Amino acid sequence: MLTTLRIKNLALVADLTLELESGYNVITGETGAGKSILIGALNLVLGERADRTLIRSGSDSCSVEAVFDVSKLKAPLDSFLDENGLEPCEDRQLVLKRTFTSAGANRQFVNGSPTTLNTLTAIGEWLVDIHGPHEHQSLLNTSRQLDLLDAFGKFEDERENFKSLLRKRAALESEKAALIIDEKTYAQQLDLLRFQVNEITAARLQAGEEEQVEQEHHRASNAAKLLQLSQAALDLLSESENSLLTQAGVMGRTLQELQRVDPSAAPLVRSQEQAISVLRDLQAELRHYADKVEVDPARLQELDERLNLIHSLKRKYGGNVAEIVAFGEEARGKLQTLEQRDAELARINAELQKIEAELWSAGQALSAKRRKAIPLLSKAVSKQLADLGFKQSRFEISLATMEQTEFKNHASRITHHGFDTAEFQFAPNPGEPARPLRAIASSGELARVMLAIKTVLATEDQVPVLVFDEVDANVGGETANAVGEKMRQIARNRQVLCITHLPQVAAPASTHYVATKQVKAGRTISEITLLDGEERVTELARMLGGQSEAARKHAEALLK
Repeated sequence: MLTTLRIKNLALVADLTLELESGYNVITGETGAGKSILIGALNLVLGERADRTLIRSGSDSCSVEAVFDVSKLKAPLDSFLDENGLEPCEDRQLVLKRTFTSAGANRQFVNGSPTTLNTLTAIGEWLVDIHGPHEHQSLLNTSRQLDLLDAFGKFEDERENFKSLLRKRAALESEKAALIIDEKTYAQQLDLLRFQVNEITAARLQAGEEEQVEQEHHRASNAAKLLQLSQAALDLLSESENSLLTQAGVMGRTLQELQRVDPSAAPLVRSQEQAISVLRDLQAELRHYADKVEVDPARLQELDERLNLIHSLKRKYGGNVAEIVAFGEEARGKLQTLEQRDAELARINAELQKIEAELWSAGQALSAKRRKAIPLLSKAVSKQLADLGFKQSRFEISLATMEQTEFKNHASRITHHGFDTAEFQFAPNPGEPARPLRAIASSGELARVMLAIKTVLATEDQVPVLVFDEVDANVGGETANAVGEKMRQIARNRQVLCITHLPQVAAPASTHYVATKQVKAGRTISEITLLDGEERVTELARMLGGQSEAARKHAEALLK
């Protein structure tokens, strides 16, 4: 439901916050008081093109913000927000905002995230239907009319089955398209895939191999240097005339002489002996290291070639060995499929033939059910229209169904709706042909037709907020009472906002607002305020013609 509507600097509204309730909300007021500003504001926040002449005189910008409680919304809003990079709803509150300036800047937001007008419009189609001269009417869309017919007949399972078959067919068509190529291209793809598979297979790559080869290559390419350095260290340690071990031996004899003169120097001798032991261990390790260093140009060349091969494969097939191997496996699968092209095509064609037979059968069954539902829906809507003053009107639904030849020759035209195109039609007067709803000139007639349809489909239609403007045009008496009662009935399942001049339409509302014009600080402003019990009596009496005792009693009777 729409919980809050904030309007700033729009037409005669300076700054207005309207808190709305569930159920039936009615807005009344004198002509020109600003009731239509509510419709204009909603249209703006639902994606309608901005008219900058509506910016309040003396202001540079205008903004409209709408807050919706979407806790019971059946549309896939969460996934839509995520797919479009928009912030999720907090506490199931959806916040839509639209701002535009006299300079031409136009911005829109969903839950604080900037977005496009198209996105705002798409969300709006799930949330609000506005019926009246300012059209935001999904019911005028023929595909939407087909959806409503299916909702009335409860054909959701049949529709889902048909869509599932369409998805399967599309997947098969995609597979087939990948196989149906000219012979030259086919041969080129085979050659390329065979080369890729053979090249990767012949490389015999192993997990972690690149790191091992690089380490060995580094040692092999520096073998001469390593051998030279290890030999130089050995010379310094033990093999030159003034080697460390020779000097350490001389030191040892000197320290032993010191110990003979002073026995307390014995620890120094032991330290020297430990140092000699460490140096001999180092000598053994250096010899062992030098013995392992092998200057082998042939091995170095092998390692060069192996690294060059790995780097070449990385440039072609992936950033590392694992990606190269994965590419090879994928190429192998494609190669097997292409090499078995004829068998694959035969399999796909057989499956396609089976799926298309199932599609035709499912579509025909869905069309048959729709044709059975049409007279029931037409009768139910016509009954509601009779209550609304169209005593001899006709409501009809035409259904055009695709022929089998068209199905075979133009299968790509089939949508998830099936083989049918529906058109809601209406003849308000006897002797006149029924015309499509979109061709109805009178907004009053159109609004009442919509009201009749909404009354019948109130439990099936998933748009949660319905706004009616001029629904009471050219009606009165018992018809006005019927309009008010229809509104109340619909409001059991939906939130209804209705702008009306008729007290009979306003009285059944659970919440009543009045639009007024006032002059403050020399400026005219529009305000919309919530009425309590006595205030409602006063407003209904005004709508009945005055504040006489008879008018007030009539107003009280209407409220009861």
